[in-house]
Parts: sequence; C-alpha cells; structure tokens
Amino acid sequence: MKAKCLSLCLVFFCSIAWADPVKYPSAPTDTDYKNIMPERAKLGRFLFFDPILSGNKNIACATCHHPKLGTSDGMSLAIGEGGKGLGPERRYVSGSNAPEQRIGRHSPNLFNLGASEFRILFHDGRLEAHDTGVSGFRTPLEGDMAKNFDGALSAQAMFPVLSGDEMAGHYSENEISKSVRIGLLTGPNGAWKKITKRVTDIPEYRRLFTDIYGTTKTVTFTDIANVIADFVATEFRADNSSWDKYLRGEIKLSADAQRGAELFYGKANCVACHSGKFQTDHDFHAISMPQFGPGRNARFEGHQRDIGRKRVTGKNEDAYKFRTPSLRNIALTAPYGHTGAYPTLESIISHHLDPQQSFAKYDFKLAKLPKFGDLKQDDFQIMKNAREGAEILAANELEKQSLSPEEIVYLVEFLRSLTDETFKLGRLGVPKKVPSGLPVD
Repeated sequence: MKAKCLSLCLVFFCSIAWADPVKYPSAPTDTDYKNIMPERAKLGRFLFFDPILSGNKNIACATCHHPKLGTSDGMSLAIGEGGKGLGPERRYVSGSNAPEQRIGRHSPNLFNLGASEFRILFHDGRLEAHDTGVSGFRTPLEGDMAKNFDGALSAQAMFPVLSGDEMAGHYSENEISKSVRIGLLTGPNGAWKKITKRVTDIPEYRRLFTDIYGTTKTVTFTDIANVIADFVATEFRADNSSWDKYLRGEIKLSADAQRGAELFYGKANCVACHSGKFQTDHDFHAISMPQFGPGRNARFEGHQRDIGRKRVTGKNEDAYKFRTPSLRNIALTAPYGHTGAYPTLESIISHHLDPQQSFAKYDFKLAKLPKFGDLKQDDFQIMKNAREGAEILAANELEKQSLSPEEIVYLVEFLRSLTDETFKLGRLGVPKKVPSGLPVD
C-alpha cells in the first residue's frame, strides 16, 4: 500500500515538474527606447501644451492627452475644436465657433509610444513606419507627407493639426483651416508652413530652436513634431510598474495579481493579442466593440459607420478591426475601446468573454458623452440598426469563454500591477506658461 502511494505521489510530482510553466515577457530596458536630448524634450514640452499649433489658437495637444487624465481625456468621445474646458468638464460652446461634431474615436493614451517597437499608430493604423513610403511612412497623405521624421511618434503629430474637429478649426475660420480645406498642406502657403511660421515668429521659440539646431538651419514643422515626440517619449515612459519590478526580480506580486498574471498568460489567453513587453501584438482585431458617435467618414458621407482597419487597407477581411492597445497604465486610462464604450476594467474584460452578447445588450448609459449643445442627434444610430449591427457581430473573431467573478477580480489586479505612476510626479511636468503667452490647460 505504501509503495502504491509513493508511486502515485511520484507521478503527481513529475506531472507538476514537467508541466509547461507560464511564460512571461521580459521587462523593458533602456535599449527599447531611443536616447533623447533633454533640451529637445524641454522644447517639446512647451509645444505640447501650447495652443499656438491649433488654427484658432484655442486647443493644444494636451487638451485631449492631459497627464491629469492619464494622457487621454476621460471621455468616451471628446469635444475638440470649439469646446471649452478640460476632460469631463469640457463643454459644447455655442456661437460662430461651435463644434460641428464629437471626435469620432476615443482619445488614445500616450504611454510608451517612444519605444522603438511602436511603429503603427492610431486606432486604425493609418500611420505606419514602412521602408516603401517616400517619407518612410505609409499614411493617407501619401506624396504630401513630409520627410525627416525621427519616427512614427513624430510623424503622427502631422495629423491632428490638419483635422477641423481636432485642432485646425472649421472651414474658413482661420488661415490654417482655409489651407486644409483646399488641400494645401505643403509649400510656402501650406498649413504646416503657416503653423511653423507662427511658432518661429515667437522670439523665445526661435531662441530655443537655435540653441538646439544652430543659426543656419531653417526650422520646419518636422522639427516641431520631432521635439514634441521627444517630450512624449520622455514624460510618458512607463516601465517601472509593480509588474516590471516583479519581472526584474525586485519584488513579489500580491497573491491576487499573481493569479491574474497566470490567467492572463494562461487560461484566459489574453496574451494571444496582448503579447510582448508592452502587452500588444501591434496587430488589428475585430471584437464587436460598441459603435456610436459620428463614426469615421468623409464630410460628404452621411453615415456614422466606423469600419476600422478596412478604411485604411480596403480589404473586406479588415472590416471592424482596430489596433490592439498596449495595457500599460490601463487602470488610469478609462474608458476603454476605440469609442470609449466601457468605463471599468471589469466591464471591458466581460466584453471580451462574450463580445456578441455584450454588443447586443450594451447599455447606452455606459457611454460617457457630454451634451452636444441643443442638437438632437442620435449617437447610437449604428447600434440601433439591425443590418449594421449584424455586420459588426459577424466580424467578431473572439470565441466565447467563461471566467468566474473571482477570476475577473484576479485579472483586474494583474492589470493594475501594470501601473507606473512616475508620470504623475512629472519628469518635466505641466508648464505654468508657454512662450506664446496663450492659456495652458
């Protein structure tokens, strides 16, 4: 009897010893990031918070990507140009500069975008570092795209300043929006040139650029974009979370967070998409996320649809696919999804477990949308349209799975362990004033 028990114990012990352990990625290191000149980051800090880059000089990069709001804005879909206030307090303002529509997609956070592996940006990946592009990038601007960017993070800065709803301003409101309206982006009268002149006409900016580049270089918008990217890469680097310290062998995780990590990289298989050091495969997936707001369309299109990656590639198989977000500091960046549909980690995890049922039963009250003036627009037309909804559901690629309430709690605790709050202290911080003299959010 004792021999039999010993035999069973040995079999059990060996089965545990031979089982494949959960494999975790390594923590990011300095080699994952480029070296940045402090002087460039300091200059980029001013420009990031300065409304001088917007057509009406009333909205800055920081307005929709503020450190106090997890480098986003705390809203499902924001009010951009024409609004007043910051984050959840931002409101529609009536008058000649009234907002025309909400921003069509949730404002993404900026954490770790300075890491070299981030080569595809925006929810639909419409900007991608690529050797075949004339500028080194694939973008909707094609031949109009400028050259000499330091990377994808720099190149993306070219786009918000051209958007009427984001920073440029509405038709004929200012010299920038007028250039954008007629497609005049490059050349001496192009939008980027006009923005650059605004900046370099300010003595302090002119001096700061001269200190970095010397007196012989003509400053271009590319230079502006590069230093803004250097600030973002410096200020919002997030690689010192509890999870990173655990991976480096410096601490132990809490028991619940450890269980969550085992689920994330094991049974729940979150790692299938949220892989690597920053928990993203940099790919695109359709998971039947709720769709509301103005969608993504050209001005002449009347629909509120957002077909995601398909709008970039034109491929039917890319319909309703969106880029896998990194999960670093995810606990600080609610709401979640390309429309900001879910306000909590628990709710977005639950959606992943059964996307089709979650979509079908979506509670519109979960969307955090400020009142849009006196307009009686219906933000949820797509959700109410049976045909549109069926297409979104048919594109879903996630299989239904089941987790207990306790397991969801464990996953949430793991996701919270990805938080690095260094940015809250401010490596450089929010400036009290900017060289233009314009108000700082």
